[in-house]
Amino acid sequence: MLWVRPLTMLRLLTLLMLCELVRTGFFVSALPVGGPALGLGTAAIGLLTSAHYLGDALSKGPCGLLTERWGLGRILLLGTLLGVVAVAGTRVLPHPVWGVLACAAWGVTYAALWPGVMSASQSLSSPGRTARALAVSNVVVAPAILLGALGVGPLMQARTDLGWTLLIAAQGAAVVLALSLLPLRLPRQDVLAGSVWKGWSRVAALFPAAFVQTLAPGLLITILYPLLDQLKLSLNDLLRPGALALAIFGLSLWGAGRLADREHPRRALLPGLLLLAATFGLAALPDVQRHLWPLAVLLGAGYGAFVTGWNGLVARTLPEGNRAAAWGTVMAVEALGYAIGPVLGGAAWQAAGQAGCLGWERSPSWWPWAMTCCAGRARWPSRPEPAQAPPDSPSFRLWWTARDFHRHRPNMGHASRRVSDHRQEA
Repeated sequence: MLWVRPLTMLRLLTLLMLCELVRTGFFVSALPVGGPALGLGTAAIGLLTSAHYLGDALSKGPCGLLTERWGLGRILLLGTLLGVVAVAGTRVLPHPVWGVLACAAWGVTYAALWPGVMSASQSLSSPGRTARALAVSNVVVAPAILLGALGVGPLMQARTDLGWTLLIAAQGAAVVLALSLLPLRLPRQDVLAGSVWKGWSRVAALFPAAFVQTLAPGLLITILYPLLDQLKLSLNDLLRPGALALAIFGLSLWGAGRLADREHPRRALLPGLLLLAATFGLAALPDVQRHLWPLAVLLGAGYGAFVTGWNGLVARTLPEGNRAAAWGTVMAVEALGYAIGPVLGGAAWQAAGQAGCLGWERSPSWWPWAMTCCAGRARWPSRPEPAQAPPDSPSFRLWWTARDFHRHRPNMGHASRRVSDHRQEA
């Protein structure tokens, strides 16, 4: 098993899937399709959506800290209750002013969900399976997001009342699950006085990589359908290559996860990033229609290795104390990359079309992957440095003695006296 408490993690992941289904279905499908009938214009719908996602992005770090102090179960229950208020209130009493306030409050409390689930997954993971546990927690929600985006919309167009009922019922089920998790508290490490910020410098080192690795896919958010039109491709043309990419992604996720857990996450992260960079480069070639199958292989293998490597690397880097807050801070930086990506992607598309978004010469799409590779190579060694051991530990003394011995090898007498002195101190 990936976790030592699988039933607890099953409830957490089910709650995450229900919440993402409702959120995506509400903002992506229900409001655009059913909002005008409720008297909500396009500007009002945009305000509701922006207020929610902005509150979510800005509150991930602080809410991660609150989950450690107040308990994850309490924050999750509050967030699911506010979700019922926002969705049901919009359906029954639609008004832009209180709708913005309700969606913003929902977003602030929703911010605790992802950091809490990821921190719980890391804390409850079985020994030697942390990278795989985090990767599964990260990608298991994808079907729920797709269902909310592609399933709720057609249902709202066919039977609006049924679509609203489905969303409210799913959010009600999330409340029931949150009630069952009410006593849940994240394992909290004892933090010494004055050491609250200890280890956060390594978290800050993750920020550039966290930003650019979400910036690259964010470039394609607003240009996907124009790109397909220019290439004369339909969604049906992508079904079989997409199925192949999904199968290879699953194999890569598990195989790279074993490599990341047994050796070091960088062993999976760097090859994954290189494969993703190659995917962008191949997609920029002329007649990309003939390269769909190689693209599927590269994308599946690269993304599977990247997800496990990145999550394993974050898990190794975060401090023991305030882990949920650290997860939330890293995720907030990732959200910033998704927010800026569409702007750059649209500008590159308008300036140079397909080559501007995917090409190697003028495109901003490949350098985020290259920068992340360089950052990972330079910042995280494949083995932990002995200097990180406590200064009063025997391992540190042995390492320091060996280092001085090699530095002063020509002066063997001096080195011998130093070795003997360290032995006496030990």
